[in-house]
Amino acid sequence: MTQATEFAPGLTIQGFNAPLSLSQFKLIAFDMDSTLINIECVDEIADAAGRKSEVAAITEAAMRGEIADYKESLRQRVALLQGVTVAHMQEVLTQRLRLNPGAADLVKHCKAAGMKVLLVSGGFTYFTDHVRDVLGIDWTRSNVLEVANGVLTGRLVDQVWGDICDGEEKRKTLLETCQMMGISPSQSIAMGDGANDLPMMGVAGLSVAYHAKPKVREQAMVAIHEGGLDRLLEIFSA
Repeated sequence: MTQATEFAPGLTIQGFNAPLSLSQFKLIAFDMDSTLINIECVDEIADAAGRKSEVAAITEAAMRGEIADYKESLRQRVALLQGVTVAHMQEVLTQRLRLNPGAADLVKHCKAAGMKVLLVSGGFTYFTDHVRDVLGIDWTRSNVLEVANGVLTGRLVDQVWGDICDGEEKRKTLLETCQMMGISPSQSIAMGDGANDLPMMGVAGLSVAYHAKPKVREQAMVAIHEGGLDRLLEIFSA
């Protein structure tokens, strides 16, 4: 990529000239954990099992791109959640999960411009379904935690599209959604913070890093270092 330049304080761009027009784009795809929301859900669930530090260390390494096999890293973390109750997950959802600043405004502006919204996450349906409903998101793809008698088993449930939503699955989902909509991937925006977001960011017309890991910031066309998600709107003309 070219050298990033500061477009505004705490907002850098590279590889294109701003402003752009929002009408160029028909789809925006978001990561969830630490992008649309303020937490890494798997880490907070692990807190109930007294294993937060252990799980969070794996999460951090995976997001930095230091673990080559994301699927295996997720299986390891989910295994450590065995025995956590659904009641605790509900507590995480109601007491800890918050939308990141600007999330609602950005989604509202995109929808007002006629865009569709996709949430594609290495997290879990228990939380993505909630965020989908709060923000009015069109489509989601994420992982399903296996539950037996109100308790997590430490395993994931396979879905019709595959086993785990990792970086490759995110990329595939974005491309499939574009195909379904009859648009080019160049008409999509992809926004994330971790290494597993890079595959979908790499095929989108505009890639956006939000308070992201260094590897992601370096490769994104837009990087938001300060402020909320709605700062993305600054690079578009009115």
